[in-house]
Amino acid sequence: FGRMVMWVFGYGSLVWKAGFEYDEKVVGFIKGNRRVFDLACIDHRGTPEFPARICTLQAQEGAICWGTAYRVRGDPEKENLALEYLVRREPEYDIQAHVDFYQEADFETPFLTGVLVFTSTPNKISNKYFLGPAPLEEMAGQIAKVVGPCGNNCDYLFKLEKALYDIGHADGEVIELENEVRKILGGIDAFTLSKIFSTTPDKTSNKYFDLCPDPLEEMAGRFAKVAGPCGNKCDYFFSWKKPCMML
Repeated sequence: FGRMVMWVFGYGSLVWKAGFEYDEKVVGFIKGNRRVFDLACIDHRGTPEFPARICTLQAQEGAICWGTAYRVRGDPEKENLALEYLVRREPEYDIQAHVDFYQEADFETPFLTGVLVFTSTPNKISNKYFLGPAPLEEMAGQIAKVVGPCGNNCDYLFKLEKALYDIGHADGEVIELENEVRKILGGIDAFTLSKIFSTTPDKTSNKYFDLCPDPLEEMAGRFAKVAGPCGNKCDYFFSWKKPCMML
């Protein structure tokens, strides 16, 4: 006999992709846990030989973890379908816990109680999927290289960062890890980009600013023909394509 209303909290890929039928989605957080990339994924974003790093929860006093809660309302069959899907999708998570869920309007009184969350045992002996913590550079190197049947490990990280930003609660640790991965991949993080020196767009005060804005075709022609001691102008332009696409 199932409950007529079930709530599920997502803090990883569930934030941007539920994958099951739900009736309502709300933004909020749980207490006493932080999001960490300590869990292995060997069938979606990684392989048994080269496991991906995905999110799990780590108990920590005073910590909060933002995410989204999904309401599944209806008959027991609808609830069971959602649960069966989640169990198939999240085989790495060996714990199904129930937690209090809070919203920004009230940090003290739970908005919901008994919300289901999938997490994992933080023990390498009893949980074969638990990788444990690692230095930032090591985690970034692993995430940057690993690919599984469902895509790159780095895409999981990038989508999570964007999803948390979209719900208004960017995670500083996720951003730090993402920036480190982008460095390995040849990208540029937003902070570094903001530090790139700009030029004064005035011919009087800046002797190097000697070109006025030109039509697209004229600029393209100049890029295609000009070369200097260090190479072609077009090569410089092309070298920025990948980093800019990754921002």
